[in-house]
Amino acid sequence: MNTDPISDYLTRLRNAIMANHKVVEIPASKTKKEMTKILFEKGYILNYKIVEDVHPAMIKIALKYHPVTKQSAIANLKRVSRPGLRQYVGADSLPSVMNGLGIAIVSTSRGMMTDKEAKAQHVGGEVLCYIS
Repeated sequence: MNTDPISDYLTRLRNAIMANHKVVEIPASKTKKEMTKILFEKGYILNYKIVEDVHPAMIKIALKYHPVTKQSAIANLKRVSRPGLRQYVGADSLPSVMNGLGIAIVSTSRGMMTDKEAKAQHVGGEVLCYIS
């Protein structure tokens, strides 16, 4: 049994990138689906597919690499809020990752979004992770 599914999600992504895999499969949940959607919209992954016909449902993520240098689009994944120490921030104190070059995924009362979107909507929430 996994006690921190978001950390498991990030670790599976990190391990697949370090092993230069093209596709990684991760057990699905609503939170993971939203995080994957944000990664796709911001250009950190090529594509994703949610497979519902297996139990548990799976998310297949196609990882994105530079065509010449073979470097991943995701350089760093860092879990911020964790079950033992939740990190909540107000709208005024949302973090900026790498001076705006990276993103922070924030879980707000209006759904999951990036730090920039949360600043624009003037909402705070729980900072789940940093991605750069």
